[in-house]
Amino acid sequence: LGILAAMLTGMLMAALMGFLTVSMGLSQHVSGIGITMLSTGFAFFFYRLIFGQPSTLPNIEAFKPVGIPILKDIPLIGPILFEQTALTYLAFAVVPLAAFLLYQTPWGLNLRTVGENPHAADSAGVSVSGMRYQGLIISGALMGIAGAFLVMVQFNAFTFGVISGRGWICIALVVFGQWGPWKSAAGALLFALIDALQLRLQASSIIDLPYQVFLMMPFVLTIVAMMLVSKNALAPSALLIPFRKEER
Repeated sequence: LGILAAMLTGMLMAALMGFLTVSMGLSQHVSGIGITMLSTGFAFFFYRLIFGQPSTLPNIEAFKPVGIPILKDIPLIGPILFEQTALTYLAFAVVPLAAFLLYQTPWGLNLRTVGENPHAADSAGVSVSGMRYQGLIISGALMGIAGAFLVMVQFNAFTFGVISGRGWICIALVVFGQWGPWKSAAGALLFALIDALQLRLQASSIIDLPYQVFLMMPFVLTIVAMMLVSKNALAPSALLIPFRKEER
């Protein structure tokens, strides 16, 4: 139920984003920041409304790892790759599925066209607004699942600020991946590797630094990587540009 609620909430927020940017033609930057603040406030409000101010965090039943027989017993990589939760396997499966849908289906061609040349798509009979809404709502559902993963798998609890800016990193990863699922997934794995490394360094006594320095590591290195890669990144031609049918 938690995953379903997260998906529906993500889809609802994405639909609101679509209304503001696709239907109303407002700035995506301003709308995105506004929705972030709104959704954060809603989360705090409903948390307080339902749980009050408990002295201990509410218990969340964690997802248990699902081991793949034989493969999970492979030394070193077995537990890392083949003894994960169902949501982790789903995340890996989404990448080739997204690549297939985007590059091998008419639906994906239409979706890419409304981002590159919406007027050409409109002339071909494609509903530009409809396709953009579909892209937003699907991405909203996936982002909702990602947020639920942090709460229900990684931390097993909801606290204020549990996301810690990871949603904004996703924007950087899209640029890093040059708007493609495979490269974006590689960037996400790089960020996860650095995040895991900083946790290990905090727990060890090898480097004596304030913990805030370790917390900054994934974000700083992601920004550096994005600066190096984004020079050659070609954004969709109609990125951030509202579509108005009467304008040619």
